[in-house]
Amino acid sequence: MKKNIVFIFTFLTLFSSYGQNIENGIGQNDLNTITTAVPFLLIGPDSRSGAMGDVGVATSADSYSLHWNPSKLIFAEGDLGMSVSYVPWLRALVPDINLSYIGGFKKLNNNEAVGFELRYFSLGDITFTNTEGDVVGQYKPNEFAVGSAYSRKLSELFSLAISGRYIYSNLTGGQYAGSVATKAGQAFAADVSGFYTQPILIAKKDMDLALGLNISNIGSKITYSETSTRDFIPINLRLGTAISTDLDDYNKISLAFDINKLLVPTPPLYDANGEIIEGQDPEVAVVSGIFQSFGDAPGGFKEEMREINYSIGSEYWYNDQFAIRTGYFFEHNTKGGRKFFTFGSGLKYNVFILDFSYLVNASRAINGTNPLANTMRFSMTWNFGEIKSSSN
Repeated sequence: MKKNIVFIFTFLTLFSSYGQNIENGIGQNDLNTITTAVPFLLIGPDSRSGAMGDVGVATSADSYSLHWNPSKLIFAEGDLGMSVSYVPWLRALVPDINLSYIGGFKKLNNNEAVGFELRYFSLGDITFTNTEGDVVGQYKPNEFAVGSAYSRKLSELFSLAISGRYIYSNLTGGQYAGSVATKAGQAFAADVSGFYTQPILIAKKDMDLALGLNISNIGSKITYSETSTRDFIPINLRLGTAISTDLDDYNKISLAFDINKLLVPTPPLYDANGEIIEGQDPEVAVVSGIFQSFGDAPGGFKEEMREINYSIGSEYWYNDQFAIRTGYFFEHNTKGGRKFFTFGSGLKYNVFILDFSYLVNASRAINGTNPLANTMRFSMTWNFGEIKSSSN
């Protein structure tokens, strides 16, 4: 049973740390991935961003903006929108892990909007055994988060938003790990974000430039027992830009670029006695950990730069009805090694949009596979504000 619990924790962080098995010529001592509890909070829920290399902080607003950048909500088309998505996850390993997501927004007036989200992450069936290998129970580990956001325009070009969420993570169903009883982990978190958009002229062509910033999951640590160390949740900094233009009356294209960095302490290097020889003590308070994360890597500035992930994506719309998207995501080998290309499409009919995305592995693992390979996302969006306006 103890081994099963260890497996669950390892499994949850696998998608962000599987790079420790990557063949890249780097010595084992150079591998220093950052892992957190509840990493499902970082999984992009929608097919649009999923097809664009997981960009989203500065792209045009929609019902999924509460995940990528809540301050975009006030810039969304229409007055009311809702989205539903389903993401099969790590299908290269197991068939029954998935993320389900529901989100939406409502504009209160021309300057204020509110949003909501509910995400549910299922890890499938887990069989618990004791030290003798006897089955002691069957359980379906699951996690969910429910949150809301408030977005407000401070000018016609700039908005800010704050959001909050409750996080629940039940990985063991109350089973014992040795003599220690386990419990569901709980945490509260908040996001602070900003969005700026500006019409510009490049080569005599009208374009829309956008900049976005989102610091997400600023919240309490989480624990799964009364005696265990409390773990950081994935506090994350996302910064990006996007530019779009209408080529003519029927064709529109956009390009977006994001960078991401976890704002949690980097694991230090220890000697044989457990003393820190490089880096800083990771057992600090949340606020201290956020500031410490910018300069605590044992490899210095070079390693700090390796902790930044990069995403680039493009989107093409024809007649505002059919979209084609592609993108690329890069994470350094010593920090997880996720590298993948993404592709997808979208179809819009009146107020309904159906999106699909597909992930293609671009990294080299020892066993030749990537747990994220062949990941597909399916999402649907309704813009009820457009129903109202079209009926008038």
